[in-house]
Order: sequence, then structure tokens, then C-alpha cells
Amino acid sequence: MDMNMEQFIFPTGGENTAYAAFFDGTSYLHTLSTEREGVSIANVTFAPGCRNHWHIHHKGGQILLVTGGRGWYQAWGEPARALRAGDVVHIPPEVKHWHGAAEDCCFAHLAIAAPAAGATTEWCEPLNSADYNALAAHPE
Repeated sequence: MDMNMEQFIFPTGGENTAYAAFFDGTSYLHTLSTEREGVSIANVTFAPGCRNHWHIHHKGGQILLVTGGRGWYQAWGEPARALRAGDVVHIPPEVKHWHGAAEDCCFAHLAIAAPAAGATTEWCEPLNSADYNALAAHPE
């Protein structure tokens, strides 16, 4: 199991207690910027096996820039997509999705919130553990 978080280029930050209710496993959060016209950029680091719950960004979308480790992204009704450093995920508004680490490796991405008047995030149900565990049987 790869717990080497020193490989990541941005600060890991503290344990993500503010959003812990919406994650299965341990994550870390470091805000990088909120200075430009409502654009928020945060480094989110996931311990092995950690993933967030299904969620929807209303009005504003999100962009993920993968900076290290291995992980997954899945939009509702679509197959999960394996992620590695250098991958970019464009998440339009109103798309239900989740993202997180591979079972055996840390994972980090920059989360960029697209600014929009009245933008909110709706947190939904956790990813089914059986569905997540099945990803390990189909390595990227």
C-alpha cells in the first residue's frame, strides 16, 4: 500500500475534518487560492482507498487536475475512469459524480471550482462499497 504523500508537489494540508462526513476514508485539504473572482483552488489528497460520496455541483462545475498517485473518477451512469498524474477531468454543472484514491495508493488532485452565481454542492449517498471494491479487480 503506497502511503508516500511526500511525492506530491503541493502541500497536503491538514486532515479534511470539515468535509469528513462526505468521505469514506481519510482525506487532506489545503486551500491554494480563493483570490480571483470566486475561483477556488484546493489540493485534495486521499489516503489509499479513500473516496468522496456522490455529489453534484449546481450551477458551477469543477475541474480536477491530477497531480499524483492513482485514483478514480465516475459520473453517474458511466463506467469509472482510472486517473494518474497529468490527467484532467472536466465536470460540468449538474453531473452527479465521485472521485477518490485507488485501493492501494494515495491520490492527489487540484480541485478548481468554476465560479457561478449561486453555485452550491449537493452531497449525496456514499459510493456502494461493492462497486468500489470491484474496481480493484479491473486495474487501470
